[in-house]
Amino acid sequence: MAGGRRARQETRREIEQFLSIGPVQVAELDLPGARDAEDRGTADTEGVELRPGPGGAPITSGSVFVLVRRAGRPVGTLLGQVPDGADPVAVLAGLARELPPQAPPEPLPVPPSASVVVATRERAGRLARALDSLLAQDHPDFEIVVVDNAPVTEETRELVERKYGERVRYVCEPVPGLAIAHNRGLAAVHGRVVAFTDDDVVADPRWLTELTAPFAADPGLGCATGLILPARLRTPAQVLLESHGGFAKGFVPRTYDPARPPADEPLFPFTAGRFGSGANMAFRTSVLRAVGGFDPATGAGTRARGGDDLYGFVRVLAEGRRLRYTPSALVWHHHRETWRDLETQAYGYGAGLTAYLTAILVNRPALLPAFLARVPGGLAHARGLTAVRGPEAGDGAGAAGGGAGAGVPGGHDSRTHPWPRRLSRLQRRGMLYGPVGYLRARRALRTVGLEAR
Repeated sequence: MAGGRRARQETRREIEQFLSIGPVQVAELDLPGARDAEDRGTADTEGVELRPGPGGAPITSGSVFVLVRRAGRPVGTLLGQVPDGADPVAVLAGLARELPPQAPPEPLPVPPSASVVVATRERAGRLARALDSLLAQDHPDFEIVVVDNAPVTEETRELVERKYGERVRYVCEPVPGLAIAHNRGLAAVHGRVVAFTDDDVVADPRWLTELTAPFAADPGLGCATGLILPARLRTPAQVLLESHGGFAKGFVPRTYDPARPPADEPLFPFTAGRFGSGANMAFRTSVLRAVGGFDPATGAGTRARGGDDLYGFVRVLAEGRRLRYTPSALVWHHHRETWRDLETQAYGYGAGLTAYLTAILVNRPALLPAFLARVPGGLAHARGLTAVRGPEAGDGAGAAGGGAGAGVPGGHDSRTHPWPRRLSRLQRRGMLYGPVGYLRARRALRTVGLEAR
């Protein structure tokens, strides 16, 4: 009884601290090109372009989360503080030049034909914003397929038919579940590469080209993922999530090869969350079809709560195909907005993690020995995922002072705000529930005439 009272009091304190988190503006800063070392840190603004994030207002004084580009290419993020009366361009350009230089990108091959699948359910307003950005892609040969998942109204169909006509194909999937919707889209597409994104993103104009071009360069590539940054940081929930890494995986391209397991990933390939997220992923269409697509007993909308994207990554890697993380393939994601959203998200992430692992072992029992060999490290990894993560040394000063190297929302695990114990507990509970949820989802599929992969 006393323990429960203490937990409730702790949660109330955490919510009070959570509500004190202020909003952060989101911006893009494009530097004209490479700079010599002596120019770094200067306030020169010639050729510099500053613009707000998708749908945002012009940048003013205060905290600003900045995506830094060089000649249009994403190279890093920073959190800057623009003083009252100061020129935001000059302040943020000076900070941006403190970021370490990066090697110039290699020329891209002509990307293969592509299909973009967007699964949605009763969110026509958000879907329209996403589709507008997808139709503005510079990819030379692509199609868009909207999968309306278990609709209760005709709103999505009417939007697609009225506003987008023949530019977007509409497909209805009556059985609820994100993986089921993705599989319906996979069956309908014609492109050599199939990309998946969500209805709450805004895609950068070069997103699809950057995400799919690696498939032309590497015949052994089975999957690619890209960079996900916050479209808005207006609420405490959005800022808290992004300060603990959000969905970002950094700005260094990386290839994961099952023939050469990475030395710094002892749980490879079972730590699939490090590879990317379902809002920004693509597969060679023939490879994804060959492995049976996504397990329909995983994903949002099922009792498993999530894990469908992680399942897809590991299934492709288990077939000996490589996975490429490509930070130049950028989408802006509208994070969830409330404390209750974060509670739901924390529990769902925990459940999805262990649900996808259960799905992998059920569908690919040959992977069991490799999984068991990684169990000790996996337990340590799970404890780290659900730990109560506080601000790291120097983060607070970096955030307040606007330094480019510390306290950066979007810099993976920068931890500018403490992660509440309540959310950690919910994530652990979700992890315990995940295998049960997955098995219940498999049983539920049989009632609608479907079988898990």
